[in-house]
Amino acid sequence: MTRASDAPGGVIIGINGPVIRGRMRRPIGMSELVWVGHERLVGEVIGLLESDITVQVYEDTTGLKPGDPVEGSGLPLFVELGPGLLGRIFDGIQRPLEFLADQTGDFIRRGTAGDPLDRTRRWCFAPAVKTGATVCGGEILGTVPEAPSIEHRVLVPPEIAGTVASIAPPGEYTVNDIIAVVEDGRTQHDVRLYHRWPVRRRRPYRERRPPATPLLTGQRIIDAFFPLACGGTAAIPGGFGTGKTVTEQTLAKCAHAHVIVYIGCGERGNEMTGVLTELPQLEDPHTGRPLLERTVLVANTSNMPVAAREASIYTGITIAEYYRDMGYDVALLADSTSRWAEALREISGRLEEMPAEEGFPAYLATRLADFYERAGLVRTNCGREGSVSVVAAVSPPGGDFTEPVTQHTKRFVRCFWGLDKELASARFFPAINFTDSYSEYAADLSEWWRTKGFADWAALRARAVELLHEEVKLQQIVRLVGEESLPDRERMVLDGAWVLRNAFLQQNAFDRIDRYSTPEKQLRMLRVLFHYIDRGLDIVGHKIPIYRVKEIPARTDLMRMRFEIPDGELDRFDALTDAITTQMDALARE
Repeated sequence: MTRASDAPGGVIIGINGPVIRGRMRRPIGMSELVWVGHERLVGEVIGLLESDITVQVYEDTTGLKPGDPVEGSGLPLFVELGPGLLGRIFDGIQRPLEFLADQTGDFIRRGTAGDPLDRTRRWCFAPAVKTGATVCGGEILGTVPEAPSIEHRVLVPPEIAGTVASIAPPGEYTVNDIIAVVEDGRTQHDVRLYHRWPVRRRRPYRERRPPATPLLTGQRIIDAFFPLACGGTAAIPGGFGTGKTVTEQTLAKCAHAHVIVYIGCGERGNEMTGVLTELPQLEDPHTGRPLLERTVLVANTSNMPVAAREASIYTGITIAEYYRDMGYDVALLADSTSRWAEALREISGRLEEMPAEEGFPAYLATRLADFYERAGLVRTNCGREGSVSVVAAVSPPGGDFTEPVTQHTKRFVRCFWGLDKELASARFFPAINFTDSYSEYAADLSEWWRTKGFADWAALRARAVELLHEEVKLQQIVRLVGEESLPDRERMVLDGAWVLRNAFLQQNAFDRIDRYSTPEKQLRMLRVLFHYIDRGLDIVGHKIPIYRVKEIPARTDLMRMRFEIPDGELDRFDALTDAITTQMDALARE
């Protein structure tokens, strides 16, 4: 990061963990980036009182003492945005962890700094405008091939508008090279391949649009039952061991987004190690190339400084907005916002602020709302459509969904995928509880399904949800009198719901065929399931015992279809439907 030569100086007068108080000799701004101590630790001003400042430091403050220097930068906390972000691993304040590891080893020394973007790498730039063109912030000046599947669109910085006085010819440039000059009256602005943006400010756009397209994930319980729209928000709450991290990693691999931003916010070091070692080895199912080529990782583990955990969320969402402004669909996965909220609580306590429920600061709901509001489907300033979809894990202590972070999150998201400890203990994954979960996007997305030739999607979804809720009511009776006491029709309903849960809702993330299902396969599966249920209800209505229905060979094939019928052989569902019809007809003739 640039260090201003004329930065105002001051000294430390008090230290409380990651929070320090300083006395400045010159004016300094709120939210300004500062360097603290002789090792120049990175911090941010979070409080001002005349010449006294309060700073949250993003590194370990051990060894700091009153009298050590404090230096302002004249800039807010920012990220660098340009080619070279994809495939990289950053910490919460956008320091490149791979570069720092090369400099200091696996245990990074505090005060170590590095440029987020490689200053030496040369990029092949192709201009998209000519000299004399009128441009405004967010418009495309040219392109750079950042990855095989991602064309990096070099944007005019949002605060610049005017006439292009000069534009660089096609060629190779570093991110520091000036590739355009934009005149605004008598002022000339140099434009490089990268620019900086404050992480706590939303990037501007032209128009916000209503959600209309699903963010397909290949997970049947999500796409068919609780769909998420492009530009939507979703929460995955669940206790320890319910599969939050595995679900987010599955979405990172399978979601139909151009760019993935994965934020490991305060998670255990061994979990982040697994992500950092496994993700580079994963193959992108959509392109066949390494998944890391379209992924940005922001890693901040639980043993890292707590203040940087709070900043990591904003670093990630700002990078996501940047790729959205190019016209891409971006999926931001945060694991987890509970750890981020705990960082807010710790810093708030050290600031001696009045605590609210369970010790969290009174502004917890405001901060959560501000974060989720940065998601959305927009018309960008370059005239394209782009989106940021936010999926955030929540880790309520003891799986208690009534705790403040979960409750406030429910107010600001429209998709809630509640994970169930009992389902996870039964090895039923994804362990999404269909009674606690919901999606408010289903009605918005029904038109998309209809235009794609799936006119019966809404009806099948509604019927499946109704069947599962009917099963819940019948299970209450079963617990009292036993299943054998029920009439065969109700027992057939229970069997149909059991088949639906185990043959459709359950999904193996490690199986080559079952780990991903296209919309076509999902609809085919639902149709054949309800064909079995309808014929079964018809058969038991003719006084044929329910056990005979369960004995037909096609039922076994029904249970195996998710493993045995790949997406390229969907005609086999027709054969399965015919087999069910033939075997049910044989029962009816007996």
